[in-house]
Amino acid sequence: MITETEVLSDLIATIYDTTLDRGLWPDVLRRSAEFVGGAASWLYSKNVVRKTGNRALYWNPRFDVITVPRYFAEYVRIDPTRIGLVLFDVGQIYSVEDCMPHAEFLETRIYKEYVRPMGLVDQLAATLDRSAADLPLFAVFRSEEQGLADAEMRRRMSLVVPHVRRAVLIGNAMDRNATEATAFADTLGGLAAGVFLVDEDARIVFANRSGEIMLDQGKIFCQNHRALMAVDPRIGTTLPDIIASTRKGDAAVGVNGVALQLSRPPEPWLAHILPLTSGARRQAGIAHSAVAAVFVHQASLEAPSSMATMSKLYRLTPSELRVLAAMIEVGGIAAVAEVVGIAETTVKTHLQRLFSKTGTSRQSDLVKLVATHASPLRQLP
Repeated sequence: MITETEVLSDLIATIYDTTLDRGLWPDVLRRSAEFVGGAASWLYSKNVVRKTGNRALYWNPRFDVITVPRYFAEYVRIDPTRIGLVLFDVGQIYSVEDCMPHAEFLETRIYKEYVRPMGLVDQLAATLDRSAADLPLFAVFRSEEQGLADAEMRRRMSLVVPHVRRAVLIGNAMDRNATEATAFADTLGGLAAGVFLVDEDARIVFANRSGEIMLDQGKIFCQNHRALMAVDPRIGTTLPDIIASTRKGDAAVGVNGVALQLSRPPEPWLAHILPLTSGARRQAGIAHSAVAAVFVHQASLEAPSSMATMSKLYRLTPSELRVLAAMIEVGGIAAVAEVVGIAETTVKTHLQRLFSKTGTSRQSDLVKLVATHASPLRQLP
């Protein structure tokens, strides 16, 4: 009988192989859903500023060429689970119940018109990155037969999310086209991100042009007897340890190398470490006598959304934040009640609490207050 460890190890290897071949993602999503205990899975992005979504990769017969575009066209703006982008940290796993009472979710328009017809009832999701306006998310959905997400599903989801996150971040830095492992160095050479192939002692065996420039500038990285070293002493010991751990396989890297912060704002630089000791990547590792590839790029200076700022500043509850967001988007108590899926009296109750917490007395004042907390870097819709 195949053990959970064996299934997970093989899944993780394929997750990282998507950095060489994006065509593997449908298989990864299928196997991830089966391992976690779901009926469907989805990898996509949402833009908090524009309140849109795109780049959907999915697995499940319930998601087809019609239902996926329909979500982005009609429902992404009123999806109550979108609040998870604001409430939860990167990599933190959340369900529908974590965003709103599930009984209220069953009364929403998106559930009645979109979720229920597909036979779905719950999800576990995680935001994978916040270094740009488009936030990538990974979600596994539960069917009505499977019931709501439980502790076992959360445990298994937590084993998969860090690796999906690393693969997505590295994949975003690489060419979108499928890449043969034998042409790995040629592909890396043309990337805007700095890339270093290193051996188990962190010695550089290859650096692309962007990486060479980083070494010449000496602001982020330097060499010490050919070993790749972070200039920031706080990172100096962490990086070699993560690289050394790649000898033990993909799972051994854990969450440490997902997004290693190399410097502080106003110029935050991040490193993502890809093991080259397993899967299809092993061929590239052997060819270059490397155990890992280190991808380095500068994070976007995207400021928090106005909703995120309001949530923290005024200590708004998830229910209050949902009502506030709906009021900004559709306006009017009746329209908010329909979108959020609650009674008009409940909307009024939340509205009074919002007035009390923010020191306002009218809906127009709330709208103005949200506008004052909008990011100065926000893009026009």
